[in-house]
Amino acid sequence: MKGAWWWNKEVKEKVNEQKEAYTAFINSAMIEEKEIGRVRYKAAKKIVKKVVVVAKSIACDRLYQKLKIKESVKVVFKLVRVRERRTRNLDVVRCIKDENDKVLSKDAEIKERW
Repeated sequence: MKGAWWWNKEVKEKVNEQKEAYTAFINSAMIEEKEIGRVRYKAAKKIVKKVVVVAKSIACDRLYQKLKIKESVKVVFKLVRVRERRTRNLDVVRCIKDENDKVLSKDAEIKERW
């Protein structure tokens, strides 16, 4: 997963086990097999939730330890940049063309044309 800063090998393995259990549950034809698959999938799903919570808390603890260090300014700016990118409004006009097909990209120029 891109952007999942807490993702690790253990989480990946457990998620793959959950996917396998789900596939077995969906593809089972007999009622008994389907019930066993459903129970197995639900158990795997609970395990994945717990592993994800543990992985996120460990990652947050590491991050908080980094932020306590005086040289953590780069880490803070990196977090701010990521948060700003996620909340960026993609519907905002960034550039337009004027009557002469010249691309206007500065905010003041765009506001004049609108």
